[in-house]
Amino acid sequence: MKRIITYGSFDLLHYGHIELLRRAKAMGDYLIVALSTDEFSASKGKHTYFSYEQRKAMLEAIRYVDMVVPERTWGQKSRDIDEYGVDVFVIGDDWIGTFDEQLEGRCEIAYLPRTPEIGSSDWGRLCCQGQEAAREALVR
Repeated sequence: MKRIITYGSFDLLHYGHIELLRRAKAMGDYLIVALSTDEFSASKGKHTYFSYEQRKAMLEAIRYVDMVVPERTWGQKSRDIDEYGVDVFVIGDDWIGTFDEQLEGRCEIAYLPRTPEIGSSDWGRLCCQGQEAAREALVR
């Protein structure tokens, strides 16, 4: 069985995330998603709109995902690959070269092109703009 792993926050789940998961699953038989915990996300300066448990439940409901595990640190990738018997590490191409040295010789590394749709950063900004507009309308 060919095991695949990918990492991310998967907050404000959108079509690009689903496409990443679909393409990752197509590379093997079993897809593991290492989901950033709330604490780890905060340590990276990211605010999550949904809690870890909520994001985990959403990911578990996606047919491409076989297992969701917590991502607590940047350095756990090597340990995860060994622990789960991972054959391919998959991540978006915006991370090219970031993990090569850490994972070299442990597994295949696949950088997938981002889906040319709206990303979480854009979506989050739009949501915030919408909230701001709603607040302004209430004040008037």
